[in-house]
Amino acid sequence: MTYRAKNLGIGIGLRVPHIAHIIANRPKVDFFEIISENYMVDGGPPRENLDRILEHYPVVQHGVSLSIASAEDVDFTYLKKLKTLCKHTKTPWFSDHLCWTRCSSHNYHDLLPIPYTAEYADFIAEKARIVQDFMEIPFALENLSSYVAFDNSEMPEWEFYQRVIDKSGTYMMFDVNNVYVSAVNHQFDPMAYLKHIDYSRVLQCHVAGHTELPNGTLLDTHNHPVKDIVWEMYRYVYQQTGGVSTILEWDADFLTFDQTMAQANIAREYQDAGQDVHVCKR
Repeated sequence: MTYRAKNLGIGIGLRVPHIAHIIANRPKVDFFEIISENYMVDGGPPRENLDRILEHYPVVQHGVSLSIASAEDVDFTYLKKLKTLCKHTKTPWFSDHLCWTRCSSHNYHDLLPIPYTAEYADFIAEKARIVQDFMEIPFALENLSSYVAFDNSEMPEWEFYQRVIDKSGTYMMFDVNNVYVSAVNHQFDPMAYLKHIDYSRVLQCHVAGHTELPNGTLLDTHNHPVKDIVWEMYRYVYQQTGGVSTILEWDADFLTFDQTMAQANIAREYQDAGQDVHVCKR
């Protein structure tokens, strides 16, 4: 049975430079997204600040260290800590990335890519199923921005992504900017990606800005305004979902809180389902 996620509205990632302002001023925000690992501690300032945020705002959890695509077994020590935090925040779902971050117990602190093969998709799907069953709340996997491709890939990214979700019974944290970054870097049509997604499985969306290198490569840096072409893609995604919780990610070269929320609220301009969407590769 498919979980029907409530549309929480538009929010931003909760980041340290903004916390004092939020606590002092209680600005109007639909919800915040936290990086789970920053709060998987027993106490101290991070948890104290989180509790003050939870008094006034819904919070959803987004992780960076699950390493679902690694060859290692599911880390239940990590999951137990994560589950405790999920119960504390009452997050309606939790998410992490369709990637690997660990090998031989070493954490590389990066979101590392994978080949798109049927065998690998099925391997990841079984781990994802185990994770969701253990956590007892919906689990969403996020598509990556990609900078390398593998010779042994058997299918396009969107087919691989959908296969993992379908076989595991999990959900999608759909990052629109990551689709565009990968499309430019690997020279495919981003709309081909968007048209092959089962939007009933999308629980939440991310939008963010990126950086273009002199050679044309795009990097998912989260330190620039969202490009118009990404907003147009978001319009299509929003229409297909019928309305989806949306987070603006901004993780470097921070703006003020009010400036960041102004960037996030641009999403409202693109939620009008009455307009056609035209997206090209660049």
